[in-house]
Amino acid sequence: MGIVDEDIARVRAASDIVAVVTQHTQLRKVGQRWSGLCPFHNEKSPSFSVNAQEGLYYCFGCQASGDIITFVREIEHLDFVGAVEWLAGKAGIALTYTDDNEREQRKQQSKLFGAMERAVDWYHDRLVSGSDAGAARAYLRSRGFDRDMVEAYRLGWAPDSWDDMVRSLRLPVDVATETGLAFLNRRQRLQDFFRSVVLFPIFDDRGRPVAFGGRKLPDTEGPKYKNSREGPLYNKSRTLYGLNWAKADVVASGEAVVCEGYTDVIGCFRAGIPRAVATCGTSLTEDHIISLKRFTNRVVLAYDADDAGQAAAARVYAWEQRHGLEFAVASMPAGSDPDELSRDDPDALAAALRDARPFLAFRLGRVRDAATLSTPEGRAKATEAALSVIAEHPSPLVRDQYLMEVAGFARVDEAMLRHRLDEVVAAGTSSPTPTRGRGRDRDRGARRGGDADEPPPWIGRSEVADVDAEMLGGSGGALAGAARRGTGRGGADIEPAELEALRLLIQHPAGFAEELRPVLFGDLVARRAFDALGATEGVPAAIERLETAGDETATRAAVLLRRVVVEDATAEPIDLRLRLVELAARRAIGGLEREARLDDNPLGWAPVIGWLNLQVDDLRGDNPPMEIVDELLAWLDEHVGEVE
Repeated sequence: MGIVDEDIARVRAASDIVAVVTQHTQLRKVGQRWSGLCPFHNEKSPSFSVNAQEGLYYCFGCQASGDIITFVREIEHLDFVGAVEWLAGKAGIALTYTDDNEREQRKQQSKLFGAMERAVDWYHDRLVSGSDAGAARAYLRSRGFDRDMVEAYRLGWAPDSWDDMVRSLRLPVDVATETGLAFLNRRQRLQDFFRSVVLFPIFDDRGRPVAFGGRKLPDTEGPKYKNSREGPLYNKSRTLYGLNWAKADVVASGEAVVCEGYTDVIGCFRAGIPRAVATCGTSLTEDHIISLKRFTNRVVLAYDADDAGQAAAARVYAWEQRHGLEFAVASMPAGSDPDELSRDDPDALAAALRDARPFLAFRLGRVRDAATLSTPEGRAKATEAALSVIAEHPSPLVRDQYLMEVAGFARVDEAMLRHRLDEVVAAGTSSPTPTRGRGRDRDRGARRGGDADEPPPWIGRSEVADVDAEMLGGSGGALAGAARRGTGRGGADIEPAELEALRLLIQHPAGFAEELRPVLFGDLVARRAFDALGATEGVPAAIERLETAGDETATRAAVLLRRVVVEDATAEPIDLRLRLVELAARRAIGGLEREARLDDNPLGWAPVIGWLNLQVDDLRGDNPPMEIVDELLAWLDEHVGEVE
């Protein structure tokens, strides 16, 4: 199941990588490339480079690399198909799928999303300009929603009618019912699902409308809230309101703020805190956590997390261990929520989120705040309550840290507390230690935010073989060379001349390709990259060829190409060719000398070694004859296999 190759190629060709990247970081033209701050890790100096012609990017800090599809996958947290669909939507390209069932499902899904978009627009227009929406507009103004906010969040109004929306949009029955926009009444006629409510459109993390949250006006009949039913587009246990707007800041700030309602999310945005999301009429679920894990490792709960007690604690601690997350709780002023604070005291809201405490610390603080610590009896009672809360945590190390805090405010001996805590834990009042899930093999934040100076763990160092020229009667330091076996650290250990040759070959293939030979590349990774460029048309095709080869050298060569394609070449082809020939000759000398040391008659190698040394010495002059370069290159082409 997937998208046909022709359509993928069309999407790549129609997509402007610079335009897409600049939605996430500012780029400026540097030579033939574009450069800017990396959108995948925090940095102060630009290390992110884009080759617009080849449609590839590379970060010299975190080694993020790829084409425009890879970029969208990483930045939008989509799978391959989702990224292609995202780009296709921007380019207005209709996709063809390889599987008939998949094709029909996608076609129907497209119809549903299209209907939802039309419904969002229809309800929004009704709110903004409808003569019957005056009370709704007044209500929103009373809640601090101005026209800009109404437009930004595409708020709407469902009129007091039976079928105004379905008649206006002329929705087919299957589309109307599957989206939840309407239902069949007893007379088997379509009827609008929403009536006389202010509507908050709910979007998935890709910004596509999937549902509505309805809120009735004050002093009107009916339930206070009415939300879309679940269907093909909407699962409330997986959907987080506001994630489509918040995800960029969630990644940038390193945390997500989880609120209870839509207005809380909007309030956080209004207060300059654009990293807030909310559950949609349900408690926080593990599916929500999995969604947030794609963007951050820290979750701040902006509601009363103490009321659910031990059951909530067990879930939180399990999620922390299973998904590698950190949970914190923001202490709101009594009787306040993020929406109210955003209007009355936005600084207090920012402070509450900034000072959010770890989940256990928050719950323990509640115990301490409610305790009477002025009497021995009060301290004893507080101690027992605190130990019950501490015992819920599955980690004995964490429990011990908080136990010492209790010993301090309760004035109780630590040894006695540990004994009592062991009893509480043994009695089964703590939650069992959850089984850690497999999780991801590589944490995105660690990969992007790690020390850029440290090489990736799969990178090996070059094998360098030092040659003792004096032992073999050679000509001095010219024999101190190395026959490298290839490292592929994105160019970190490869001879600079070989890297420059690849850059020139990419940027000026017509004028430089005929000057190169495989023998001029001593690093096997660089040589593999050279071979791939010669066997394909364009860098993306060469990278694809290497990645599909499957061996480690090819994989490293693909990484190397992703880097050099975004670097400018500065050397003159003639000078570079001379340097490459010289280096290749030195490697040949080193190989011959190693053979000589193993031979019973080492002097038999002296003529060819001496000749090569003389040729290399001639190359080091101010104006070396080009015929020497040609002669050496011809010899290398003929004999290199014998010496490597």
